[in-house]
Amino acid sequence: MNFIRYTMLILGLAATTGLRAQNDTLESSVEVKRKVSYHFHIYAPPKPRHGYVTAGGNGPLLSFARVTNNGEHVRNIPRFTMFFNVGTNYNYDFSNHFGFFTGLNIKNIGLITKPNDSVKLKQRVYTLGVPLGFKVGNLRDGFFFFAGGEYDLAFNYKEKYFLHGDKKSKFNEWFSDRTDLLMPSVFAGFRFPPGFGVKAQYYLNDFFNKDYTETVNGVKTTPYKDIKANMIFVTLSYNFGGGFKCKTHEYHQTKTKYRKGTKVIIEKRTEIEDK
Repeated sequence: MNFIRYTMLILGLAATTGLRAQNDTLESSVEVKRKVSYHFHIYAPPKPRHGYVTAGGNGPLLSFARVTNNGEHVRNIPRFTMFFNVGTNYNYDFSNHFGFFTGLNIKNIGLITKPNDSVKLKQRVYTLGVPLGFKVGNLRDGFFFFAGGEYDLAFNYKEKYFLHGDKKSKFNEWFSDRTDLLMPSVFAGFRFPPGFGVKAQYYLNDFFNKDYTETVNGVKTTPYKDIKANMIFVTLSYNFGGGFKCKTHEYHQTKTKYRKGTKVIIEKRTEIEDK
């Protein structure tokens, strides 16, 4: 009898273990059957009627000038510079196709003249400019036209003098009287997706201050009285993207705060399928 009891007990334990193993196998199979999917969401800068700040300013500058002395043409060469041109823009878009912007820009502008075969002069100023302009086009996708005006404050003047190709002297002055303190200009350009732009800017006044006087060997002179220099430059990478919003919205709070655009977000979802 004891043998039969032990035999029945062993068989019962074996059956229970088998059922538990079978349940574990079923649960494992359920866990294995998971569905992983990737969802792509495309968002853009804030919706119309929202202000936002972007990196802006001018990239590499290629300057041209029309220079005359007593009405006669003075030879000059285009001036290219990459340093130091930075800035930022504050934007306000009224719709997907029209908006305004302003900002602050630091620029390195100037000209290179060759009054004769022996002498070359490099003259430049650093300015702090405040633009005011408008944008028209497809602001959402990034292809649009922009134009406006700007006032520059000239805060540092620098001059280099070369004789027969050798640098003979150089100097710089803070808030120099050699140029006008305020330099008004107009500009226009295009912006292309994803962030490339081109802009032309023309200065309305002369580069030099005609009323500037200096004393040389005891004699007061006006070196720029008869010089007329009108300057225009072309710049690349004038940007209206890659900035941050002045008014932020959480996507998980509301989906209606965003619109389609150029920012791609990849979301991973994992779902367990029921058998």
